[in-house]
Amino acid sequence: MPKKWRIIDLINWAEIYFKQKDFKNPRNEIELIIRFVLKIKRIDIYLNFDRVLIKKELKLIKKFIKRRIRKEPIQYITNLSEFYGIEFFVNEHVLIPRPETEKLIELAKKKLKLVKNPTILDIGTGSGCIAITMALEKAGCKVMGIDISDNAIKIANKNKNKYNLNNVTFFKIDILNEIPMGNFDLIISNPPYISKNEFPDLMEDVRNYEPKTALTDYSDGLVFYRRYSKIAKQILKESGRMILEVGLGSHPRKVKDIFINQGYINAELLKDFNGDYRILLV
Repeated sequence: MPKKWRIIDLINWAEIYFKQKDFKNPRNEIELIIRFVLKIKRIDIYLNFDRVLIKKELKLIKKFIKRRIRKEPIQYITNLSEFYGIEFFVNEHVLIPRPETEKLIELAKKKLKLVKNPTILDIGTGSGCIAITMALEKAGCKVMGIDISDNAIKIANKNKNKYNLNNVTFFKIDILNEIPMGNFDLIISNPPYISKNEFPDLMEDVRNYEPKTALTDYSDGLVFYRRYSKIAKQILKESGRMILEVGLGSHPRKVKDIFINQGYINAELLKDFNGDYRILLV
């Protein structure tokens, strides 16, 4: 082992180490940790391969590598996650934003294009990534984000304050037992849809670290959709829409049937960026 560790020495060592621990992208793992600790961009790593790391930096990098080897998500280690090109603070109290969910934003922007000053309800806001992104992307909109978790509301407000937004508000509401006040042009939600039976099959880094209540409804994965189908008529405007993320397999069809059976005549399953039917437009 070298007496002095350069960036390139650390990358070469960690790449082998992460590979031995069965990580799919070992190079990416160590680069993300180095970038965070040194507060540099990816290009800076390649421009400074020979830069010698000081003891304090090495200690912190070693600590983060130990956490990552235990399959803790890199987003929780760095407290950062990117969504729709925007950085969000995240920790173990909120779900890590997924790239697939960005499709909900694309669809919402398209459907609200001709709606002036729309009102939007984001149910199960978590980090606030959907609510805040809509607040930033859609001029004149007013967004309400709700969640049952006090910690999630705190984090959502932290992210809101980072971007100095005054057109988004967050409230603690139990959507399964309460109805939000308002009349909305759009309800958007990525609810807990992993069934109780499917939960043990989730990847280790998801199952062991992300908040369980944000992943599963502890039932058949359909609890929240049944609730939405019952209360939406009370809080949606007549011309309003719902954009909901759904699961894989037979889940999308089951969710669609819930709304059809409740009398909604326009329920359409749409594909995400991967070509899977993961969005229901109602």
